[in-house]
Amino acid sequence: MATTTTGTAAAAIYSLYIINKSGGLIYYKEYGGVGGTGRMRMDTNDSLRVASLWHSMHAISQQLSPTPSCSGIDLLLADSFDLHCFQSLTGTKFFVVCEPGTPNMESLLKVIYELYTDYVLKNPFYEMEMPIRCELFDINLSVAVQKDRVALLGR
Repeated sequence: MATTTTGTAAAAIYSLYIINKSGGLIYYKEYGGVGGTGRMRMDTNDSLRVASLWHSMHAISQQLSPTPSCSGIDLLLADSFDLHCFQSLTGTKFFVVCEPGTPNMESLLKVIYELYTDYVLKNPFYEMEMPIRCELFDINLSVAVQKDRVALLGR
């Protein structure tokens, strides 16, 4: 169960990253502070560093895993956040940084991937592997994240 210091689930999701198969950050969205914990917003350079670092760690974990079919790190647990990752078959990575113990992040990532395929990849003006600038994707992503927050409030 995810709870915040303010008693709402509004800050359960801290940020969303989408990284192309080459490790470049193509989308970043921050979802506000963390209920009074004083978390600072990241600037563009910080978000690029986080994306690059995660891409590298993910690739190294695939190579170092004793399991031959390992697809990389899916979940990173820390004291102050959880990082959930979903990698598509094309190598595009979607990861969410959220409050520790936030449920259903795997299903939210799959919904985000579906929105990506529907609104970004089917957009005739989108160039593959380039930054995502698609208003319909942004709108539908906001709706999906809001639905997830409402579902957390009901638990």
